[in-house]
Amino acid sequence: MTQYRMMADSAAGLVRSIEEGVGSGELAPGQRLPSVRRIAVEVGLSPATVAAGLSELRRRGVVVTEQRRGTRIGDRPPIGSLRAPMPVPLGARDLSRGNPDPALLPDLERALAELKLPSRLYGEPAALEELTALAGEQLRADGIPSGSLCIVSGALDGIERVLDAHLRPGDRVAVENPGYAALFDLLRARGLTLEPVELDERGMRPSALQAALECGASAAIITPRGQNPTGAALDAGRARELADVFAQAPQTLVIEDDHLGLLAGSDLHTTVVGRSRWAATRSVAKALGPDLRLAVLAGDSQTIARVQGRQQCGPGWVSHILQGLVFSLWRDPSIAELISGARATYAARRQALLDRLGERGVGASGATGLNVWIGVGEEAGAVGALLERGWVVAPGAPYRLHASPAAIRVTIATLSEAEAGRLAADLADVLTRAPTSRSG
Repeated sequence: MTQYRMMADSAAGLVRSIEEGVGSGELAPGQRLPSVRRIAVEVGLSPATVAAGLSELRRRGVVVTEQRRGTRIGDRPPIGSLRAPMPVPLGARDLSRGNPDPALLPDLERALAELKLPSRLYGEPAALEELTALAGEQLRADGIPSGSLCIVSGALDGIERVLDAHLRPGDRVAVENPGYAALFDLLRARGLTLEPVELDERGMRPSALQAALECGASAAIITPRGQNPTGAALDAGRARELADVFAQAPQTLVIEDDHLGLLAGSDLHTTVVGRSRWAATRSVAKALGPDLRLAVLAGDSQTIARVQGRQQCGPGWVSHILQGLVFSLWRDPSIAELISGARATYAARRQALLDRLGERGVGASGATGLNVWIGVGEEAGAVGALLERGWVVAPGAPYRLHASPAAIRVTIATLSEAEAGRLAADLADVLTRAPTSRSG
């Protein structure tokens, strides 16, 4: 904070000053802010005015306040910043980004060269009929109603539009804890309050979900399989238990995020059947490539109508070229074979790391998906020590809400079996050498 001086003559001025600091890169993600009283002294405002400014910043998702940790800049505040991302050191192995293996993705250049599309003009249907028909078949095969569908620019875009259709700033949303960091950022940026729900390897715990609903959550967002970051997946029994909890709150908006889609290596068990307010996304990013910003959104007729109406007021539609490309890839038998092989490869790589960690007594989870979640005593120390050994992993803090134990996330998408052994050995050594800490 000695490098950035806040200037403000009002609560709005304080908001503007801190946002400018984030935008310039002088206030870094995660950076702790002084206390309310200290800021008040520095800028010459009353503590009440400073508190009002910080409250507005919290509502916008720029800052986060946590018990015993004070107020800090969010890990990914919704402010465009000039600050350059942290570079990966030369020679280091980057396992932090959550990307699929490029070698297991389709050849988009070839697919585009073979793609034939008519020119599309204003006023034509927003979604390609053949794409929604194929997506509907996939969803029905997984037990998800597909009477109302639309195409959105990725899973988070669909989730945001559904939330905007039903919720207002200040509403509470039940979320998995730990959960997807980008989702947390989105909810905070929309002024929504996160209600954490503890989970295990089978997904949300029913008792924890019940507690969140009793605390006033008017919506819940669930990852049915490949949960990020833990790899949890609902089985049939857990899905029924969660559905029973939701049955006691019939007006709760339930959103399922199937971000793995066809790449998932486990069956999908849904909780949305029979609900009056629901939505389910299916993304293509992990199976076909992150740059294909497209997802299918299913839901009750009112929700989908509202999303479509809001789309018409903005972008209008997702590019028909992109829709045509996804349809072409989805119906190609060779691409289906490629995705099937990728599923098996990811499962083997994930299990190899879990086995090597287990042999060394290191607890971890990762039943499905592209990541393994590993408990550690202290995140910063573990991340730093692994970096010294040439491994770049993701700290768990952005994925955790309060009362969730410290951990790190390792993306296994490109991790070879030999690397899994070395990483497990290094991590076990790091955890053994870590000094014990005491907190009051």
